[in-house]
Amino acid sequence: MALAPGPAPVNPVPLAYQTTGDGSAVPDWLNKGDNAWQLTASTLVGLQCIPGLMILYGSIVKKKWAINSAFMSLYAFAAVLICWVSWAFRMSFGEELIPLWGKAGPALDQKFLLKQAYLPATGTDFFPPLAPMYPMATLVYFQFVFAAITLVLIAGSLLGRMNFLAWMLFVPLWLTCSYTVGAFSLWGGGFLFQWGVIDYAGGYVIHVSSGVAGYVAAYWVGPRLDRDRHSFPPNNVLLSLAGAGLLWLGWNGFNGGAPYAANVISSMAVLNTNICAATSLLVWTSIDVIVFKKPSVIGAVQGMITGLVVITPSAGLVQGWAAMIMGVFAGSVPWYSMMILGKKKMFNIVDDTLGVFHTHAVAGTMGGCLAAFFAHPTLCNLFLSIPGERGIIYAGDEHGIHGHKAGLQLLKQICGALFIIGWNVVVTSLVCQVIKLVVPLRMSEKKLTVGDDAAHGEEAYALWGDGEVFNASIHSGEAYSLQARTVEALKHEPSVRARGPTDQNWVEL
Repeated sequence: MALAPGPAPVNPVPLAYQTTGDGSAVPDWLNKGDNAWQLTASTLVGLQCIPGLMILYGSIVKKKWAINSAFMSLYAFAAVLICWVSWAFRMSFGEELIPLWGKAGPALDQKFLLKQAYLPATGTDFFPPLAPMYPMATLVYFQFVFAAITLVLIAGSLLGRMNFLAWMLFVPLWLTCSYTVGAFSLWGGGFLFQWGVIDYAGGYVIHVSSGVAGYVAAYWVGPRLDRDRHSFPPNNVLLSLAGAGLLWLGWNGFNGGAPYAANVISSMAVLNTNICAATSLLVWTSIDVIVFKKPSVIGAVQGMITGLVVITPSAGLVQGWAAMIMGVFAGSVPWYSMMILGKKKMFNIVDDTLGVFHTHAVAGTMGGCLAAFFAHPTLCNLFLSIPGERGIIYAGDEHGIHGHKAGLQLLKQICGALFIIGWNVVVTSLVCQVIKLVVPLRMSEKKLTVGDDAAHGEEAYALWGDGEVFNASIHSGEAYSLQARTVEALKHEPSVRARGPTDQNWVEL
């Protein structure tokens, strides 16, 4: 019996959710939850760069370098994006050119960006190529913020002396020649991916590469002024904590977005990330108290960072108790590397401003090797493209049938780290030498003495500079006016001289 004529049933789904922008039906491959989480995770990682590391760098350095340090981060973020969509994304995640590099090409066309995300070279003997359930545009942006933060981390080794023009050239050259190789080799389907090296979210691709590249670049650029190396107080410790806090919580997107989906692995990764970071911070601070008899705020920030770095290679692949054990290693081994070995002559020959080598290269390599001990086979099978991978402590599972894979995994992790280290030593050196042919790598002694005002014509705290006169009607102060005084004038005031010739209250003005 035919239904009586009447109005069509109401569709409770709004039109915007039924169609695409051109009026066609929403593709069946689109998972709106995954897409929403991936864009959120991308934004969290972006916030780690700007304002996170921008604030951290600008406040943890001497005040005469606040502008330059923050600007290096801002420039890198913008420059990497343009290079990324113009050619670098496909070199990292496109069709294979050689086993460690993809074919260069733009990622700007609407047809390319609106189709389902796809990593063509990631197919293995066991699984087809990865195809996340959202548009390619989402994947391009998500991977961009990872590339951007790598360059921003390198800047931490070069603060306080690198010629900004040289930095402007370094960013696109290093991104093209180094980052794309690491990304394709370990994530995009290259030879290390095919072999089964574990790098869940960038312990090798981002942290080992940035730590090594920063250290090598620091060698070629040269050191800061001697007085800056010996006295480099943070200009604002509270702002340093604000930047560090953005870095910590932004890491939820860093590790939580790595599975390319809002799944159980992403949840596990977020929790493990915070467990390891908290444990590392507490261990680092405790060691500071034991050795130096007082807790250091900057030390706590360093411990937080090393915890985040160590867990990154395996955040979604280890159990919570393992993340805590890894946090103990993260808060102790890099502490020894930075605070003891870092004082030795072998490290002093290179001026690594913020100790990026210790907090990222050392911590990232250790995190990758610890993955070979603690990676849980069940979690590995949920994420990795090579089935049966497992940590050494699970070698006896299933009556030891897969025990040989556990020992092999440690060899894979060591080889993966050595490749990234070797490639970055060579390529970073070549990039620096090429730039040196065009512009000096280091600022002149005169600019290094002055700082931001000489490099950019701007100062972070120019409150009473250049002979300006305080005007009460403008600045809403008391009914008086003060003529700004120069540093030389301040030096001759008895009340100031009484503080001593090395007092930073006037020496650092």
